[in-house]
Amino acid sequence: MQTLDDLREEYEFLDADDRYRLLIDLGRALEPMPDPLKTEATLVRGCSASVWVYPTRRDDGALHFLADSNAAITKGIIALVLLSVQDQPPAVIAATDIEAALAPFDLRAQLSSNRTQGIPNMIALIHETARRYQEA
Repeated sequence: MQTLDDLREEYEFLDADDRYRLLIDLGRALEPMPDPLKTEATLVRGCSASVWVYPTRRDDGALHFLADSNAAITKGIIALVLLSVQDQPPAVIAATDIEAALAPFDLRAQLSSNRTQGIPNMIALIHETARRYQEA
């Protein structure tokens, strides 16, 4: 699995069109999320596209997220977010500055505000989920 740092190095050398294609490819590579998990309860509020995030807890206590979107670019953004937290213990996820991890990708400059408006809500949901599992 590619790391966020490896991906950032590749991303920096691409022009805008190739960056879009890279995000779309990342989204296509996301682990499939079964349709029955795409419910109101897993829907991220405030996104222009539909985005669903479903946490699972592995046997070692780490959190693994399934996520999907009905928009290709948004799905790629989800993949970037998940690269920063996937399969980590809840305490690590709760302490991860996801926005800082994504800052080198400068998504707000690369994409329309419609594409990026839901990112803070997705990050908040992931942090809230991690804190909930941390307390359990």
